[in-house]
Amino acid sequence: MTGLVLCILAFGATYWAGKRSLGWGVVGLLTFGYFYGILRANYLSTFTYFIFDSALLGLYLSQSWKRSSDSSQSSSLRVWLLLLLLWPAALVLMPFQPLLVSLVGLRGAVLFLPIAWLGSRLRGADVSHLSIGMAALNLAAAAFAGAEYFLGLPRFYPENATTMIIYASADVAGGFYRIPATFVTAHAFGGMMVASIPFLIGAWEQSQDRRVRLFAILGAAAALVGVLMSATRMNFVVGAALVLVAIVHGRMKIGRRAIFMALIALTLVVALRNERFQRFKSLSDTDTVEDRISGSVNRSFLEILIEYPLGNGLGGGGTSIPYFLQGQVRNPIGLENEYARILCEQGIIGLALWLGFIAWFLSRFKSVFAPGPWATTRRLIWGLTVLGLVTSTLGTGMLTAIPQTAVFLLGIGFVTTPMTSESAARRQVGMRQPMAPQQPYRPVPSV
Repeated sequence: MTGLVLCILAFGATYWAGKRSLGWGVVGLLTFGYFYGILRANYLSTFTYFIFDSALLGLYLSQSWKRSSDSSQSSSLRVWLLLLLLWPAALVLMPFQPLLVSLVGLRGAVLFLPIAWLGSRLRGADVSHLSIGMAALNLAAAAFAGAEYFLGLPRFYPENATTMIIYASADVAGGFYRIPATFVTAHAFGGMMVASIPFLIGAWEQSQDRRVRLFAILGAAAALVGVLMSATRMNFVVGAALVLVAIVHGRMKIGRRAIFMALIALTLVVALRNERFQRFKSLSDTDTVEDRISGSVNRSFLEILIEYPLGNGLGGGGTSIPYFLQGQVRNPIGLENEYARILCEQGIIGLALWLGFIAWFLSRFKSVFAPGPWATTRRLIWGLTVLGLVTSTLGTGMLTAIPQTAVFLLGIGFVTTPMTSESAARRQVGMRQPMAPQQPYRPVPSV
């Protein structure tokens, strides 16, 4: 019963926020995404698996899906999203997996895709609201992470079928667990902290309101500490790369740049003085890294293609299958490679569609690097997306992580479509200005 109430609350709250603005609607969605893991772990029922789905449905229904006046800018995005939606929908009709398993796989394949279209409609005010919301949520997550660090994980996450991954990751120095804060896993925690960095740096860089800048820098600090507490190496590498790019290529004023660099230095001091925050040092062990990469590519593309040319069916690659359906999956295949998982579930056609979509995204880099509002945020999101596409060869979750996938796809829509002010500026530059009418000659009277 509690799970059902939470689903209704998630739907209603996100719908109400989405009616106020798209930016606040996304903040409402992320609120339930941030707390999805800890709610699901403590209220174990079928309904709690659909808390985030309910919030996402509320956001979708709160928005108008009619074409806007600048829809020509995002027509290509719309076509690609339709193709990526239709092929998995067709696979449900094929008898590869039981219907319930296929429906769960369909959820993972298409549920988040429409949010990329919403990302193409973000405006400056929406991005500002989203940045403020992310800062507040990061601080809340950091507070839970600190409590778990000092009080112990079992006080917040009971051991059950949904927390098996959390309790299987006691590989931090001293035998401690990786900290998940309020998320499903520590990887989800660290990944979302990294995904928030472009928005927070953008708010810190361009906001004229001191309170907003303070909130943004605190949220960024919480994100950096959160990545260390999650003890996830890949998120550390990606986060460090984002910070480096922001320092070198950002457009911060000298004073703000100095404060930002001081924050980075303080974070490094904290990391180097606490052994529990130093799991990233294992990246220097080449044997460990090599074993991790070889373990991710554990089955060749050719092998999967020969055995399953049309795929093993939606859900056949393990896309977020809940514990009560895992026994119904036919020919389950365990993979740690997102592209191999897509090939396994959607076959060569599904993989070709995704590779085509990625190629289209990379071809839009000119619009990303055009001058305009939130330019640094857009460039950092583009870089983060490219890194995410590359590192997906080492793990799964690109299309199913809660709430990181929503931010990932929202960012794709945001950076591949020029914002309204950018479009207007380009039209003004491209238009020929009419000549002012000539005034009749009037002689100057002599003095």
